[in-house]
Amino acid sequence: MNKHIKVTGEKTDVSRRGFMIGSATGAGLIMGYAVLPNIMGASVAQAQDAGMFSPNIWVTVDGEGIATVHIVKAEMGQHVGTAMAQALAEELEVPWENVQIDYPDTAPQWGLFVTGGSWSINWTFDQMSRAGAAGRIALMEGAVKLWGVALADLRAEAGVVYHDKSKRKASYGELVAGGITPRNFTEAELKSITLKPAADRKIVGKPLQALDIPEKTRGAAGYGIDVVIDGMLVGTTVVPPVRYGATVKSVDDSAAKKVPGYVKSVIIKEPVNVTTGWVVAVADTYANALKAAKALKIDYDLGPNATASSDSIMKRAMELAADPKSGQLFVADGDAANAIAGAKTTVEASYTTGLNIHAPLEPMNATAELKDDVWHLYCGNQFQTLALGLLPVVLGVEKDQVVIHQQYLGGGFGRRLEADYLIVAALTAKDVGKPVKVIYSRESDTQMDFTRSITYQTVKAGVDAGGKIVGLEHDVVSAWATARQAPAFMADSVDKKGKVDSFSVNGSDFWYTVPNHRVRAIMNDHAQAASPSGALRSVAPGWTSWAVESLLDEVAHKTGQDPVQMRLGMLDGAGKNAGSGVTAGGAKRLANVLEMAAKKAGYGKTMPKGKGMGVSSVPSQERPTATWTACVAEVTVDASSGEFTVDKLTVAMDVGTAVNPDGVRSQIEGSVLWGLSLATKEQATMKDGGIEQDNFDTYTPLRMADMPELDITIHSPGSYPTGCGEPGVTAVAPAIANAIFNAVGARVRALPITADAVKAAMKA
Repeated sequence: MNKHIKVTGEKTDVSRRGFMIGSATGAGLIMGYAVLPNIMGASVAQAQDAGMFSPNIWVTVDGEGIATVHIVKAEMGQHVGTAMAQALAEELEVPWENVQIDYPDTAPQWGLFVTGGSWSINWTFDQMSRAGAAGRIALMEGAVKLWGVALADLRAEAGVVYHDKSKRKASYGELVAGGITPRNFTEAELKSITLKPAADRKIVGKPLQALDIPEKTRGAAGYGIDVVIDGMLVGTTVVPPVRYGATVKSVDDSAAKKVPGYVKSVIIKEPVNVTTGWVVAVADTYANALKAAKALKIDYDLGPNATASSDSIMKRAMELAADPKSGQLFVADGDAANAIAGAKTTVEASYTTGLNIHAPLEPMNATAELKDDVWHLYCGNQFQTLALGLLPVVLGVEKDQVVIHQQYLGGGFGRRLEADYLIVAALTAKDVGKPVKVIYSRESDTQMDFTRSITYQTVKAGVDAGGKIVGLEHDVVSAWATARQAPAFMADSVDKKGKVDSFSVNGSDFWYTVPNHRVRAIMNDHAQAASPSGALRSVAPGWTSWAVESLLDEVAHKTGQDPVQMRLGMLDGAGKNAGSGVTAGGAKRLANVLEMAAKKAGYGKTMPKGKGMGVSSVPSQERPTATWTACVAEVTVDASSGEFTVDKLTVAMDVGTAVNPDGVRSQIEGSVLWGLSLATKEQATMKDGGIEQDNFDTYTPLRMADMPELDITIHSPGSYPTGCGEPGVTAVAPAIANAIFNAVGARVRALPITADAVKAAMKA
């Protein structure tokens, strides 16, 4: 179920990481973690200290025994709520048919609201499981009070508490209807609860139908673009010809006034500078707003970035990479420079990626309404905590005067981590004095996207006489989305020279054993100013893995080694690569999926002329939440033209525990195809400060005709679950490039891979 209810949440006096359970007679049983006071005003460091990176999850059990799990993650097609509910229901011992979900409005008790990075299940599985277990215990304690028996003599199963000695039983609904004594579980008590071993699970690990599918199928699901409020007007954005830095000098709306239903134009001026130079045309309908927008005549000061281009951004990246004083260190193991200098063989190459667009099917939109001195925003968003930090500043109100009513997302992929569309809607409604829904046109949505950054990387490896890489240096130059969007998330560099946006360089700290390893993270200041970047599905590992896995292949070929065997030799799990906690098993788990994928693909078999296989093996994400992923790509290349087809992608992924195997498979398939699209199709370019592409006729993602055969292996050994929404993206591009090299000897080092690039590389 998708009930967009406002949950106010009463304050409790339990510890901020405790767990409170209780109800009044006849009322629902409420379970939830206590809150960090004023979480929306707290710093990220304070939130970390208080354990708030995992959201505070609640569940309500009513007098009928129905458990409603409140999902504080964005639903954008990944069905995350179902998997989270499975974790809780498993330990609560409630029948799956008695489980439903909803998506509450923002309120302090929920803690950090963010959905991205394949973190959702990884961050919440333990908390959800313990929430369910604590609920089960509280219900059983209700039976203890009712019957005067020992807790140890009770068991719970399928929503019923049993006392086998007396053959008494009571359903959860009956116990709740009778009232449950308030119960405070401390953090220590929660940690002491013994959860089920994997072998005893009945709900986790089962391919259950996603709970949000029925209402989506019948058209009842509520997306942001569907919101309607009485008296609402509609606005659409008119954006400047440069991506960032322009200002509006004047607006002539004389022609727009002739459009039926036109109300006014609003110049967006906001103190946080998420947008610059925007105007909103407001009318009674979206169609009329579009007509009015086209009729507006706007005079701009184009600002300092009017001459920026893809070429100028790449040129600046190369300059920064060549400057030994630029950037900060992200990895500094041993002495890479000396190790490379003393190596028998050196291999060095540069790798690039271009601008990429999120292009979700549902364009950015939000509806804003001021009611009873509280601003209500209706939209689908991935980072409500960020928006709740910006909106009070923009509107000049207190933080408790803003509420976001979460809707389904018609695509997110990182784009809806941003708050721009909420800010624009709120300021437009404030100016007009009525509720306003703002919808970006496809053109505005494309050209004002927070793109995946242009990147430039140099990688240099030194190899000893035995074929082992003894030193590796890696420079990563890109825009830093976190520095713009949420600087509190940035980390200290290992050389203590400043802060590093780890989300721009994650994945370069690989799990291969290389004794001397140095990674330098460099912010491209020109890209940062002219093309504000955001997090696009897989974020940095989408480009760092491209460079690392391509370079390893180049090393293998230059030194006469088999690329798979060379990687396996480096995945020995030595030292820090042994892993711990969530990553226990470390590099050996990555070696395991590499062997799985190679075997399934028939890697090593004789290939016809013009055909080739290539491999990659990547941890996919941040080291603490690695998802072990291997890909074998099989391609066919026309040597005369450079045209190529990706015939098959074989992927093996160790996700720890597949909470919902069907959901995991869908996520892997989607991420692999996303990776294929980025690797071979998608390319945006900047010229004169603006993104040249404006719709799907010029920005062309993967089409159905481009579909390869997919062979997916999900490895679920029963360890702690990791993410599966992004990892597949990271492994595809290098596997394809390596396959093309094996097919025709063409080494391509730029994304996207094109026929022209392949042909040129064949002649090199």
